[in-house]
Amino acid sequence: MIEVGPQSFGDMRKTDFLNDNYYHIYNRGADKRQIFSDNLDYVHFIHYLYEFNDSKNIFNCGRNIDGGPTSIIKERDALVEIVTFCLMPNHFHLILKQLKDGGITKFMRKLGTGYAMYFNQKNKRNGVLFQGKFKAIPIENDNYLIHLSRYIHINPIEFTEPDWKTKGIKNWDEAGEFLKHYRWSSYLDYIGIKNFPSIINKNVINSLFSGESSYENFIGRFVGGDSEVINNLILE
Repeated sequence: MIEVGPQSFGDMRKTDFLNDNYYHIYNRGADKRQIFSDNLDYVHFIHYLYEFNDSKNIFNCGRNIDGGPTSIIKERDALVEIVTFCLMPNHFHLILKQLKDGGITKFMRKLGTGYAMYFNQKNKRNGVLFQGKFKAIPIENDNYLIHLSRYIHINPIEFTEPDWKTKGIKNWDEAGEFLKHYRWSSYLDYIGIKNFPSIINKNVINSLFSGESSYENFIGRFVGGDSEVINNLILE
């Protein structure tokens, strides 16, 4: 059982994230605007997931908009453990485990501000990019954790079946094949296809399944009613 402490979900500055606990972290674009407009945007955000997850890393350490790295990190001191991620055109989902005091807040501040600076510079725009502060929900047990990971990993099916959250998946052969070609999530690494393996730590979820095929089968058993188990995870 994953232990969890009391939370406040209004102002993230009032949230007491507990070390060694897991949280669902998510946010979307202001006014539901797109925050990822092309592959370069996705690559930058994923790179920042790695590079900003270091207490020794200065804030503006990252990539230039031409894709070139601005620093090399030799020894890492991770703030969080990234369990899963999925990026969609106007929002993102993460499962994070806090490793150090204030780790989630520090990491998300660097990630959100750094990516917004990159996006605004690239698109010659000003103003906020995200809809307020990131949202956080504590993950209270293993069952919640695996259902949440499944929900996060099948989010991209929205592109082929917009009603999947309420009606389930009509064609799993087609949906499963689509997920295997969607690069902007941690799903591929969980089913044995190397994509961004240095970003995530799969140990906690792997420990709850007998292997990669077992997890893939679990993903494929999603039906419409399963969304009720995690109905508070859906971004409206």
